[in-house]
Amino acid sequence: MLDIAVQREGDWPEDLDWETLAGRAAAAAFARTPYAGWATSPAAVEVAIRLTSDDEVHGLNRQYRGKDKPTNVLSFPMVQPDLLETVTQNSDDGEVLLGDIVLAHGVCVAEAAERDIPVADHATHLIVHGCLHLLGYDHQDDAEAEAMEDIERTALKQLGLHDPYLIRED
Repeated sequence: MLDIAVQREGDWPEDLDWETLAGRAAAAAFARTPYAGWATSPAAVEVAIRLTSDDEVHGLNRQYRGKDKPTNVLSFPMVQPDLLETVTQNSDDGEVLLGDIVLAHGVCVAEAAERDIPVADHATHLIVHGCLHLLGYDHQDDAEAEAMEDIERTALKQLGLHDPYLIRED
């Protein structure tokens, strides 16, 4: 089973049910991968999502990626990609801490405004994107990027959301 915990700090809207939004985003992401069965697995697969400030994400980005600027989303996997297939079978206590996802409020709001979409929709996309990183997906080369974007498009379509790569300006 997927267990999604959300911690909200700062200016993120209070009127949204972030737990439900994050849970739906994660489930849609997982459903498009070989790990779809984790949603019904007896092991609890845990993902922590932190909605925070640009300053906090800037510090994390500098510390862990050597990039001295905020970014929209960071993912911190706790399971090595080569162990993902067997991790739920080898859990001692029935829990697997898959990793953490951190979103930067200001960057997310600015990107949503640039795309003329609701912040919740963009945050949903970033959570899907972050979950895929936790599952070992990446976009370091064109083939990897295309595969990851295809999963994102399909997951977001299932959620009734836009294709984020059709409206991207870069």
